[in-house]
Amino acid sequence: MDYEIFDLGNVTLQSGTTLPSAFLAYKTYGRLNENKDNVIVYPTAFGDTHVQNEWLIGNGVALDPQKYFIIVPNLLGNGISSSPTNTPAPFDRANFPQVTIYDNVKFQHRLVTEKFGIQKIALVVGWSMGGLQAFQWGASYPDMVERIAPFMGIAKPWPHTFVVLDSMKAALLAAVGFDSSKLDQLTSTDMRAVGRVYAGWSVSAAFYREEIYRKMGIDSLAAFMAGVWEDSFMQMDPHNVLAMLWTGQHADISANSTYNGDFDKALKSIKALACVMPGSTDLFCSAKDSEYEAKLMPNAVLKPVESIWGHFAGRGINRADNQFIDDNLKHLLALSK
Repeated sequence: MDYEIFDLGNVTLQSGTTLPSAFLAYKTYGRLNENKDNVIVYPTAFGDTHVQNEWLIGNGVALDPQKYFIIVPNLLGNGISSSPTNTPAPFDRANFPQVTIYDNVKFQHRLVTEKFGIQKIALVVGWSMGGLQAFQWGASYPDMVERIAPFMGIAKPWPHTFVVLDSMKAALLAAVGFDSSKLDQLTSTDMRAVGRVYAGWSVSAAFYREEIYRKMGIDSLAAFMAGVWEDSFMQMDPHNVLAMLWTGQHADISANSTYNGDFDKALKSIKALACVMPGSTDLFCSAKDSEYEAKLMPNAVLKPVESIWGHFAGRGINRADNQFIDDNLKHLLALSK
């Protein structure tokens, strides 16, 4: 096991449900300095674990473990933090309670403060749903978070984002005839169709038109669909996926008692220096949505990643995109708060 566990105990979720013996899986990189002011929090995205975040961490890059203490908390529902697959009855599988991004960040805050005694965070950074958590950190703890850098991540699922996530959910529910009483019959094989749906949203039309997958050593569109999208989604548990889809669809940095649904107010309340990096061809976390959000944040700059890799410009695959993100993170970290 290459990660640690932070026991949360019995937690009351935003829904009012108590999740017993909850826990966060996390991994740290680097060492916490004496002043405890070299902290970077880097939450995971939908379907990912800490391993998928490691492309952005290393000596000489922005997230350098020789300089910073980097904490990567795993999203609830991802299979290694509290999830449908590792929670005992009566909250296992289809009975896992609804968990929000607000819940995730609240528990991450407990990890940071209770486990490590940290009071200031230099940066919260994340891709996709990890970026959403970065926004939530900035809105929930504006005096604690000095910088945020969401890339290909938005502060709530805008209507089109919601629809895309719903299409993924529908592809899975179709396997049991949309009968909620049969959810426990779902298997990882049923995830094949979800992968096919997501394939149309993950990268851009230009990516497919220019057959960029050939540069990855894949010789046909059919092989790309089966070998990348079907295979990666069939490795996920359907109940974990349903839990994470619910979290994503109902995320909103203002959906809490602090902001009472006032989205604009929540954005305006983020004090952190912010570098918002949308993908120029991202089909479901659009650059236009990020532009709206960044304009309302008092200390934000918008730095679109000009790439035909769509949402996956933030996935750590394309070297030019990786360099652009890293350069902007270095610049952001060099700014004094």
